[in-house]
Amino acid sequence: MARKSILSVLLVVSLVVSGQEKYVGGDISMVPSYEKANVQYLDRSGKRISNLIEYFRDEAGFNIARVRLFVNPTKETGVVQDLDYVVGLSKRIKDAGLSLMLDFHYSDTWADPKAQWIPAVWTSVADAALPDTLYAYTKRVLERMTSAGATPDFIQTGNEISYGMLWGANGTRTYYCYYDNDNNWERLKKLLSEAGKACREICPEAKIIIHTERTNNLEGTKKIYNRLSSLDYDIIGLSYYPEWHDNISKLTSTLGNLHSLFPFKDIMLVETGYYNNWYPESATYDFTDKWPASPDGQKKFLDDLVKATENMDYMKGILYWFPEENPYKNNVYEPWYNHGLFNPNTGKVSEALFSLQALRGITTGVEQLPGWESPVQTGSPIYTIDGRLVTSTDNLPCGIYIQNGKKIVR
Repeated sequence: MARKSILSVLLVVSLVVSGQEKYVGGDISMVPSYEKANVQYLDRSGKRISNLIEYFRDEAGFNIARVRLFVNPTKETGVVQDLDYVVGLSKRIKDAGLSLMLDFHYSDTWADPKAQWIPAVWTSVADAALPDTLYAYTKRVLERMTSAGATPDFIQTGNEISYGMLWGANGTRTYYCYYDNDNNWERLKKLLSEAGKACREICPEAKIIIHTERTNNLEGTKKIYNRLSSLDYDIIGLSYYPEWHDNISKLTSTLGNLHSLFPFKDIMLVETGYYNNWYPESATYDFTDKWPASPDGQKKFLDDLVKATENMDYMKGILYWFPEENPYKNNVYEPWYNHGLFNPNTGKVSEALFSLQALRGITTGVEQLPGWESPVQTGSPIYTIDGRLVTSTDNLPCGIYIQNGKKIVR
């Protein structure tokens, strides 16, 4: 097992966790789909990752995972998360010891600033009765999840609802909201109020998130949350993608101003990401000079994002959107989105995956210890970083271990 090789130093990794917990993770809604297709996820050394959720937890420092839910999914690419699917994945997340964020889309397909369509089965419901329908649906979902041992810790009542939600049948915008116009805001507040009511009844410990994505428009974002100020919720949830939302300084300005205006609300980036390959011509902003569209560019972006936000006590976490995307030798997700944290040409993990844990205060340092041929000594018990005895050292994976009271790197 000993590696009699080029090691003349031992890297000793120190784990320092800050006193105030923050959340680091991602929306991993496609994990079961990739697993079903037997897609290869490889670690730094090229060894296959057997359990991706545990790898995110143990190696990338994830302590939270988000899962999206559609009412009756259209089964288009990525839109496969019905209630059975979500309950199963969420139970695994909770069993792994991670916090769970449930993202209600309240639609049969993607709900975002350009599309907030009423589920087909609700199109015959009178608009005045729609808040009751939303309440009953939300309650039924949460009761099912709670009984399955998959109780959410955070709940988004809507996804990127910058312009409202449940606009009408697919393709219509009857109930569109705009922050400079009073139309439809009372309706939106009633919908969100009933959804939140169900959350409080069934999951009283869960934090409710109102999620928007105008992070490059401070005035608009302020007006949205001012209009929703009477609602019972806990967290301002934001999306931030630099290609659509401008530079990090624009984001931090928005974060600081929101905190000043709403000091009793925590803030989270519930979605972010960056390209690992080609950059879209349709992007509003081009940052390829600063962050190349590559695995290295991804890492630089996330390192810069963490550095800019790590001292904001009110900014409680960052979740990466779709870290599990991995197009290597498969077509599970088409079209290819290019945001995944696995190298599309090799299937190996990208270093960017390990950047976010710095937000939790997990840092690495280097200490030189001359004369070592191998960081692992034979004859002494070895433990994992969380204190589990390693019962077999055959083919010991690369990682951080404890031996003789010291942290070592294999």
